Amino acid sequence: MASFLYRLGRFAFRRRWLVVALWLGVLAVTVTGAATLSGSTSDEFRIPGAPSQQAIDLLQERFPQSSAGGATARVVFAAPPGQQLTSATTKAAVEQVVAELRQAPQVASVTDPFRSGAVNQAGTVGFAQATYRVAAQALTDGDRDALTGIAEQARAKGLSVEVGGDALQPQAEQGLGEVIGVAVAAVVLVITFGSLVAAGLPLLTALLGIGIGISLITAATGFLDLSSTTPILALMLGLAVSIDYALFIVSRYRHELAAGREPGEATGRAVATAGSAVVFAGLTVVIALAALSVVGVPFLTQMGLAAAFTVAIAVVIALTLLPAMLGFAGRRVLGKRARTQDTRDSETGRTTFGTRWARAIARRPVAALLIAVAALGIVATPALDLRLGMPDDGTAATDTTQRKAYDLLAAGFGAGFNGPLIVVVDTPAVAAKTTAERVVQKITALPDVTTAATTAVNPAGDTAVLTVIPTSGPGDTATKDLVHAIRQLDGTVAGASIGVTGLTAVNIDVSTKLTDALLPYLAVVVGLAFLLLMVVFRSVLVPIKATLGFLLSLAATFGALVALFQWGWGAALLGVEQTGPIVSSLPIVVIGIVFGLAMDYQVFLVTRMREDHVHGAAPREAVITGFGHGARVVTAAALIMISVFAGFIIAPDALIKSIGFALSAAVLFDAFVVRMTIVPAVMTLLGPAAWWLPPWLDRLLPDVDVEGEKLRHQLDDGPLEPVASIPERVQS
Repeated sequence: MASFLYRLGRFAFRRRWLVVALWLGVLAVTVTGAATLSGSTSDEFRIPGAPSQQAIDLLQERFPQSSAGGATARVVFAAPPGQQLTSATTKAAVEQVVAELRQAPQVASVTDPFRSGAVNQAGTVGFAQATYRVAAQALTDGDRDALTGIAEQARAKGLSVEVGGDALQPQAEQGLGEVIGVAVAAVVLVITFGSLVAAGLPLLTALLGIGIGISLITAATGFLDLSSTTPILALMLGLAVSIDYALFIVSRYRHELAAGREPGEATGRAVATAGSAVVFAGLTVVIALAALSVVGVPFLTQMGLAAAFTVAIAVVIALTLLPAMLGFAGRRVLGKRARTQDTRDSETGRTTFGTRWARAIARRPVAALLIAVAALGIVATPALDLRLGMPDDGTAATDTTQRKAYDLLAAGFGAGFNGPLIVVVDTPAVAAKTTAERVVQKITALPDVTTAATTAVNPAGDTAVLTVIPTSGPGDTATKDLVHAIRQLDGTVAGASIGVTGLTAVNIDVSTKLTDALLPYLAVVVGLAFLLLMVVFRSVLVPIKATLGFLLSLAATFGALVALFQWGWGAALLGVEQTGPIVSSLPIVVIGIVFGLAMDYQVFLVTRMREDHVHGAAPREAVITGFGHGARVVTAAALIMISVFAGFIIAPDALIKSIGFALSAAVLFDAFVVRMTIVPAVMTLLGPAAWWLPPWLDRLLPDVDVEGEKLRHQLDDGPLEPVASIPERVQS
């Protein structure tokens, strides 16, 4: 592989005008395609095979007018102090709001609290339930503005009105996080390289790659049903890895220039060595993202595949466009001061902090290993209490209308009114009403049930809809147990099939689906990546070490998440107003993203160690020199990622806040504790055994020559030309 990449890098350097023109042409075509071929996104949220989805499908077939699966809004009314909602003036104001709701965009039906009995015994709290024709993800900002506008008009007239339900669920959108990330990346790159040219190349290639990737995904909406959330992960990770990969190759190119090689040769060698690491690091990320398809959740599959595609584009750009751009930059990537120095290896001639750190760890590897593992173990301890769930209005910020509506309902009726369950009874023709009454009796006898009643029977008389109000809240374990208990009644009433759906049941099913998929997903990702790392490092122990280190940093990340978002430790410092279960989708997303980035750092560091070892350095010295070469690149990449992810911690939404915290903490633990401390300690302790590979396995595995040893023997370098004699102009 190194020989092929060497020739590719040299070709791109020599034919830089052609390569740049081709990539600009690709960008123009994809942008044009996005503008002309894109279609509407499909925001229907489906979990194929889930019990709640099966009940929704049955309702859509038997009750098409019920808008099963449509968004819901609970408009909660509170009487002024000392008054009741049933007073003439207040009742008229409530009925006017209900009438306006029926005319709101996309609203299919609205219940009148006075006719449906949705006013508490004290007469102080009541609610109207609005059902929409489309799912929450399909509602537009105008639809939501109409809903909140009706509430605001009512408040202006002196009526206390709050709105909850998934109809107000905010949609994922791209904000200033990416802009802030690029700005932070620019600062870190300038500090790392000391050259605006060197700092600008990773940013330029990253932006072009992101433009192509997002444009292709947008164009694909004209042919595929993609969710509007699909480009988000692609944008975030594409930006991250594009900068990482270009950073690594540019750093190696600077090293080759400082070693006295002319720009064309330096480019070929940088792409051959660092480019090999980029290829396998990219493959690891692609595996982690594509494996999201094993979860069985369509929107996660789409996000994973789209992001994997964008990462693949980032790899190709790093191997082709970046060498072409190096052809234009020449030696200017070294900065003005470095170009005027006469020493052959101006960068490696001095002892860097990374080298000093590696030597310190190599002197006391056992102590460094024990301290690092113990520290991560302590941080990981709270993960033993990890509880997963889906967010609801009860986890919203206390000053939001959703949270106020939730609290009003809980105070006026009980916590269960915030999570009603819809029970669907499928019976033989004409028997639905009688069978439904028998099912109601069985459900009422279950624990944690406040009320259960038949709310509708279809004209054919073969399907009945029941509403069950739990005693506990939608996020409580007791409610989850009740859903399972009702489903166990299926088959206990002759001729009846019983299903449970509704937002609460859907959230429970999603949480269960994601929890059940967590271990299989982890096994697929780790297993495939383990095989890939064996090919890269020609070792059994190095991939095992890499995997165990990742699992340790992952445990520490989950421990920090539980301590902050579940236990509330330090919650006030980050503006976390409500503690509760960790969002069910968070662990899988974190595993996919962090595993890919962690293996990036692993490949970048350890391939340089192996390269020095293969080229003749003793095992301990190879660890020190390899770490010294790669530490600055990994540090810069990690700082960029931490800064980008940490920017989302200030978001008001609890889910976005937790994702930002989890990813920034994971990169911090993995890059600075695992890769920068545990890796050199373990590699020092292993010594020559680190590169042990059974002979039979060595014969089976392909030799991809990541470290460029075969290439080094193929090249006839001759005496290197001194740096001072290389003309300042770009050389080809």
